[in-house]
Amino acid sequence: MVTVKEIKSTIAVSIAAAFGFIIALIWKDIIVGAMKLAGMWQEGGFPDTMSLIIGVVVGLVITVVSVVGIVYISKWGGVVQK
Repeated sequence: MVTVKEIKSTIAVSIAAAFGFIIALIWKDIIVGAMKLAGMWQEGGFPDTMSLIIGVVVGLVITVVSVVGIVYISKWGGVVQK
């Protein structure tokens, strides 16, 4: 029989993985944009340096928020021992 603790743990791991994918996709776009700005990529990218700086700042904010979300949801799901 599946317990509530196991269900919460599974949900927490799934949500933490989703946060991780969000972080990875954001930074992938930032890296591709920087490469386009440097002339090493063909499509997409940032039109100028200020856009790259804004992209990095936004990426950092999203990363911090996602990491806090991972920590919170991991504690809720009992993945991390208190």
